[in-house]
Amino acid sequence: MSNAPAVAPPSKHQNALMVWLAVFPTLTVLNLLLGHWLGHLPVVLRTFVLASIAVPLVVYVLVPRLHRARRWLLGLRTTA
Repeated sequence: MSNAPAVAPPSKHQNALMVWLAVFPTLTVLNLLLGHWLGHLPVVLRTFVLASIAVPLVVYVLVPRLHRARRWLLGLRTTA
């Protein structure tokens, strides 16, 4: 069992902010890294490639880390 205080789930607004914090930098970095190679592709295909990389990264890696960071920060605030 954990001794950490219970933290309420994020509100819709907090969730939206966390998703934005994961999506915007991810797409920016992918565009910077892959833009040269994908620049010749039609927009729809380029978007498909970027989304195929970004969505799993955001859903399975970044958002869960942001949720853990939020719980940790809120846990610190309630114990301080």
